[in-house]
Amino acid sequence: MYRILEQEGETRERRDQAIHPVYQKPELLATAPNQLWSWDITKLRGPVKWNYFQLYVIIDVFSRYVTGWMVAERESAELAKTFIEESIQKHEIPIGQLTIHADRGKVMRSKHVAFLLDDLGVSRTHSRPYVSNDNPYSESQFRTLKYRPGFPDRFGCIQDCRAFCQEFFAWYNDQHCHSGIALLTPAMVHFGQARAVLAQRQLIMDAAYLAHPERFVRKAPVVNPLPEKVWINKPDSSTTTERKTH
Repeated sequence: MYRILEQEGETRERRDQAIHPVYQKPELLATAPNQLWSWDITKLRGPVKWNYFQLYVIIDVFSRYVTGWMVAERESAELAKTFIEESIQKHEIPIGQLTIHADRGKVMRSKHVAFLLDDLGVSRTHSRPYVSNDNPYSESQFRTLKYRPGFPDRFGCIQDCRAFCQEFFAWYNDQHCHSGIALLTPAMVHFGQARAVLAQRQLIMDAAYLAHPERFVRKAPVVNPLPEKVWINKPDSSTTTERKTH
């Protein structure tokens, strides 16, 4: 009987099957600071097993500048709403300019956050499920944090955690020479100092070349330029037209 049914194309799964929606790959472009932000939450170990503090961080994708951070004892949509709102107000972002990207965590997709961003005129996008590469800048920043010398295995209390983060983010924004932005600090790029700093570097390199040209075998040294465009999932140029996020 089953052979006959198969020949007639009548054999199939009769049970209800879960239908998973097709999630579009986010393709986001930033050409200046405060166009595209990425945010995420990571756990930091507390004093005892199964005790964690939650670190909320927003990073500007173009400049890598951390525009806001907060340590709390729990993940909460209400806390996230307040945190994002204060960060946007602090940087005085005009309506319609900013896109905020995040993964698909419960807090990130909450109504509190969605309604806030709609009220502030901020676009929002989300990663595909289980695709960490869709939120690479937040993931990379967390890795820098947790592999920083002096990062403790556990924090004794939430005050210790906040004190460490305050020191770390001051270093990250103002002193850390980031390889993705021509070895400039995030603050230099975010506040428009990059061109002057790169010009000064070029003058130093030119002076070194004039003093000792024999040390440079192929050609005179040139500073690495600051990237003009920063993508999350750069599309194939042969099939997709570039789309700005603002």
